[in-house]
Amino acid sequence: MFFRTPFFLPPLLPKLVWRIPTEAKKIYLTFDDGPMPGPTEFVLETLKKFEARATFFCIGDNIRKYPEIFSRILSEGHSIGNHTFNHLKGWKYSTGDYLNNIEACDQQIQLLKSDQSTGSSQSLGIQGNLFRPPYGRITLSQIAALQNKYRVIMWDVLSQDYNQSVSEINCLKGSIKATRPGSIVVFHDSLKAERNLIYALPRYLEHFSNLDYVFSAL
Repeated sequence: MFFRTPFFLPPLLPKLVWRIPTEAKKIYLTFDDGPMPGPTEFVLETLKKFEARATFFCIGDNIRKYPEIFSRILSEGHSIGNHTFNHLKGWKYSTGDYLNNIEACDQQIQLLKSDQSTGSSQSLGIQGNLFRPPYGRITLSQIAALQNKYRVIMWDVLSQDYNQSVSEINCLKGSIKATRPGSIVVFHDSLKAERNLIYALPRYLEHFSNLDYVFSAL
């Protein structure tokens, strides 16, 4: 069971962002697959308690369905990333079809984001829009086609919160053990992950807050 990204992957795909190089006590929490009533609202309330900032990689169709939750993410100071309109697995789609789906998500984001800005990308020097491929599945041609407009964000730590065979306590312990300064950490604000998310996220935030870590958005 991998909680930390295997060491050999980042050198194979160096154009993707896997971790923020730093020795400072900073963690970059990210949440995939929202916005979703229930899980996303729980995440926002939990982040607020710990004065934490995060990045939400949103599915375009969920933004369309739940615009008020998406707007709340922005208004509470978090940053936003594109996660395709329909949660597509890149390996199964042509580059053209994949890009069209990403563009559809971007249009949905811009529709609601036009009057709001987190400003968080400037602090890290990450320019352009943020994109995360669903399942982490993306082809080399898709990466190349995205380079001019997006920074493709992967992860250093995968919480396994969506994995029903992983218990709540193991989700928490594995995530804590894998995290290091500069880690980009993935949780999911989705119904599938809700059981592990509700248990692990507040305890994870409490653990690292007690160690004087800061939680920042990308």
